[in-house]
Amino acid sequence: MMASVNRPTIMVTNDDGIDASGLRSLVRVLVSSGRYNVQVCAPNSEKSAVSHSITCRHPLAARRVNIEGATAFAVVGTPADCTSLGISKALFPSVADLVISGINKGSNCGYDIVYSGTVAGAREAFFNGLPSISISYDWVESISSVQDFTLAAEASLPIIGSVLSETEKSSYPRNCFLNIDLPTDVANQKGYKLTKQGRSTNQVRWEPMTSDMHGGQMSSTMTTTLSQEHLQFKRIRGADYHDADRQSLKEGFITVTPLDGLSPANVECETFFRDWLLNVA
Repeated sequence: MMASVNRPTIMVTNDDGIDASGLRSLVRVLVSSGRYNVQVCAPNSEKSAVSHSITCRHPLAARRVNIEGATAFAVVGTPADCTSLGISKALFPSVADLVISGINKGSNCGYDIVYSGTVAGAREAFFNGLPSISISYDWVESISSVQDFTLAAEASLPIIGSVLSETEKSSYPRNCFLNIDLPTDVANQKGYKLTKQGRSTNQVRWEPMTSDMHGGQMSSTMTTTLSQEHLQFKRIRGADYHDADRQSLKEGFITVTPLDGLSPANVECETFFRDWLLNVA
């Protein structure tokens, strides 16, 4: 694909894999806008919840993938790997002006941000001095549809355009990156709302599994019949706690949360440990 020198370049990655509907919808909307050169460097398979893990001990394999209007590669690696490779000039001839990670199938708010491979894809670009955005859609089974990813991408375009505009003017802050979450009813979203990362997380329980397979899924039981050497458990996500960013998302807003690469302790903790350490010494 011939790139236009007059258009900014956006590199897209994700953690759901290069074939995921969220990524494909985002790329399609970016290409259709006619405003951007689009690069894609994404995992060859799903890498959800891998956080910021990277590949150190073996080479990364990449293969060319046909995505209309974009130059695309699938990489046998993590989202952070994909971003790092994609902005290195080893894969593409030029470094993107903006890195976008998403659109993720499921929200990334509160402490879920720590687990998120989607957020890590944007954070890796931030570590390397590039403007970046992670985008997630609050997918709910039996309510959401694939078309919602397109609506989410379209609703994100003004932010994407503005980030690039501010970057061109050298007025965009380089000490943070953006995490965007779009509500389930994205067609009737209430607009953008600046939020802070909350402390909410899912209540998780672990359920023992039997070795009997039903329809490709392991059946569960509260009394495991597996041998002690081969116990298996399934993670069961419970209800969310709602505060800060997650609460605004559930109210129907598109949440825009600036993030730093680090997670420093709050002032109360710093005060406690300052005095505590004197006593320890």
